[in-house]
Amino acid sequence: TLSLTRHRPGDDVLDRRATTACCYVLAGWLYREVPGTWIWQRRHWFVLTQDSLDYYSSPERGARRLGTLVLTSLCSVIWPDKQTYKETGYWSITVYGRKHCYRLYTKHFNEAVHWACAIQKVVDSKAPVETPTQILIRDIEENKPNEEVLEHIYRHNPILKYTQSPLYAPLLPFPYGKHSGKGYTALREEAVRLFNSLQQLEAARDPVPLIQGVLQTCLDLWPLRDEVYCQLVKQTSGAPQPDAPTQLRYWQLLTCMSCTFLPGTPVLKYLRFHLDRVRSHHPNTEVDGYASFILEALKKTRCRECVPSWEEIQVLMGRREMLCVVHFPGQGSCRMPVTSHTTADELARTISERLGLQRSRNTFALFERSAQHEWPVGGGTIIADILTSLSAKDPESDGQRRLYFKLYCLLDVDSICVDSIEYTFLFEQCHEMMVRGQLPASEEDLQALAALRLQWMMGDFSIHSPCPPLDELFPGNVVEARVLLALKNPSPTTPGSTPAPPPSCPQRFPGGLLAGALWSHATAHKQRMAQDLRLRGRLKEEGAAIMGAIVERWKSLVGYSQKDSMAAYLAIARRSPGFGCTLYESSTGSFSQKLWLGVAAKCVSLYRQGEVESSVPRIRSWSRCSVGDGGAQTGLGSRPHCSRRQIQPKYCTAARRRSSRRSSSDGGLLSLSHLDHLC
Repeated sequence: TLSLTRHRPGDDVLDRRATTACCYVLAGWLYREVPGTWIWQRRHWFVLTQDSLDYYSSPERGARRLGTLVLTSLCSVIWPDKQTYKETGYWSITVYGRKHCYRLYTKHFNEAVHWACAIQKVVDSKAPVETPTQILIRDIEENKPNEEVLEHIYRHNPILKYTQSPLYAPLLPFPYGKHSGKGYTALREEAVRLFNSLQQLEAARDPVPLIQGVLQTCLDLWPLRDEVYCQLVKQTSGAPQPDAPTQLRYWQLLTCMSCTFLPGTPVLKYLRFHLDRVRSHHPNTEVDGYASFILEALKKTRCRECVPSWEEIQVLMGRREMLCVVHFPGQGSCRMPVTSHTTADELARTISERLGLQRSRNTFALFERSAQHEWPVGGGTIIADILTSLSAKDPESDGQRRLYFKLYCLLDVDSICVDSIEYTFLFEQCHEMMVRGQLPASEEDLQALAALRLQWMMGDFSIHSPCPPLDELFPGNVVEARVLLALKNPSPTTPGSTPAPPPSCPQRFPGGLLAGALWSHATAHKQRMAQDLRLRGRLKEEGAAIMGAIVERWKSLVGYSQKDSMAAYLAIARRSPGFGCTLYESSTGSFSQKLWLGVAAKCVSLYRQGEVESSVPRIRSWSRCSVGDGGAQTGLGSRPHCSRRQIQPKYCTAARRRSSRRSSSDGGLLSLSHLDHLC
C-alpha cells in the first residue's frame, strides 16, 4: 500500500522528463504496501494519468517504471478511514484494478483525500465496460422480429447456450474489489461460485438447500440477481434434452427466482423474450408449463424480505399453491390457499368474502400472535414472508406463533347481527381484551363477565363441571395488584408478622449498620426464596377467593343460553368507556406510569392502566385524521399498524416527549393541548 507525501515545489516540476509527452493528472511521493517482505512499505513516485496509475523509482527522466494499474469504470477506490490511521499512523487509500490492488499510505489527511478524489474522478470519466453477454443481449433486443438473425446469433455464440463447462468470468460486469460483510468475497468471485452451484443442481438428490443458498446470496448481494438470471437463461437455452429431470432443475430455480426477486429492466426484457421463445419452440411440454408460470409470476413479484421456506420451494417446484392456516377468535380456523404474491390485504378480503363479512362497516385484518404478544400485519406484507418467519422461529422462544383474522376497528357496533359470525368475533375479542387487562372496567364487572363466560362455556352450574383456569376468565394483573397492595400495607394482625420492639428496649445497633455485613449470601438467598413462596401463596389464596366469587355469580345464571350469555356479556362490556376503541400502549418515555391511548371511531381518550374512566376529556375533532377512512385499525387492544391516513405510533412518542414538560400540577396527565397534536 502506498503512502502519500506533501507536494514540494521541486516535485511539481516532474522534470517534464519523467512524463515526456504524457499528460498527467497528479504526481507525488506515496508509500505502497509490499506484502510478504520484512519492509511493509516502500516509497515510490506515483503518476496518475487519464488511463492508469503508474509508479516509478524516482521522478527523474529515464526512471524505471515499476508497475501500472489500468483504470477502467470497474475500478474502485476505498477512501481513508480513521481505523487504519489509528493502527498505522498513516491515512490509507486502496485502489482495486482487474489484476492489481494498490494500497497507498500518507501521513497527511488532505493529501490522501486529494489523491482519492483524483483517482475516483478518472474512474468516473471512463465509459462503462460491457461484457460480451451484454452486447449480445442488445443485439437480440434489436433483432427480435428477424428470426434468421436470432438463430445466427445463438448458433455462433456458445456463451448464450447451455454448457457443462465451468464459468471463469461473470456474464455481467462487476466492480473490482472485495465485498465486506457476511463472509462474502468479491462480487466477481461470488458470481462464478453461483454458476458452480447451479451446475451442482443437476446431480443433487435434494435441490432445496442449494436453491435456498442461491436465493440467500441474491438476497444479501442484490447486484448478483441479474447475473443469476442471465446464468439461468443460459443454462435453459439450447439444452440437448429440455424436459430431462436434470434440466428441469434450472427451471425450478428460475421459478423460485421469479417469485422472489425482479431483475433489472434490460435483463427483464431479455428474460421475457427467452420465455416466449421457449414456449414457441416447446409447446405443450413441462418446459412450456414452467415458462408460462414464470411469465405470470413476473407480473406480480415484489422484492421479498425473506428467502422462501422449504415448504414454499417445494410448492413452487410443482407450480402449486400453498395452504395457510388462519385462526379465528376462539377455537376456529381455516386453511386458505395462497401464492408467493398474496398480500395480507388480499387474504383478509378473501376470508371476509368467505365468511360473508364483505358488507360489514367494521374493518378486519390479519394479526400475528405469540404466547405473550400480538401485532397486526401490514396490508402490503406478503403472506409467504410471514409463513417463512413463522417456520423459522424457535418454538420455545416465545410460544407458538400463529396468524389470526380479527376485527381491526369497530366503526358500527349496533349494526352487527346477533346471529352472525361477526357477533361471535366481537364476543371473543372482547373477552380477550378483558383477560389481558385491556378492558377498563370495575372489579365487580370483571367478575360478572367471567361468570357469563363460564355460563357460555359450561352451561348451568354443576358440581361435576370442570372449571377452566382463572387466567382464562379473569385478568391476572388485577389479582397481582390486590396481592401487592396487601403486602405493601399489611394488617397489624397479619399472621406471621414480626412485632416491633417496645420503645423502652432500644436496638443494640442502628438499623442496617451491620445487617448487610452479618448476613451471608446463603441467608439472603433463603430470604428471597421465602418471599417468593409467600408471594405465590398469597397469589393462590387471592385467586381462589376471586374464583369463588365468580362461581357464586355463575350459580345465579341458571337458564342462560349461549346467546343470552353473549348478549349479557357484551351489554356489561358496553358500559365500559373504553369499549370499541383501539388501545395504544404508552409504556416508555417520561410518563410516571403506564398509559393507554384509546382511539375510537369518534374520539380519542387517555387512560391510566387499570382505571375505568378516562384521565382527560376526550378529543372529538377529526379534521385531519379519521379512523373511519377505511383500511385497518388495530383490533381491540392490540398494538397498531396504521395504513392510509391513520394515527401512527410516532404520534404517541411525540405526545410522550411533550409530557416531559408538564408542570407538577398536572398530576402526571397529558393536557388536552398535548393530545391535540395527535389530530
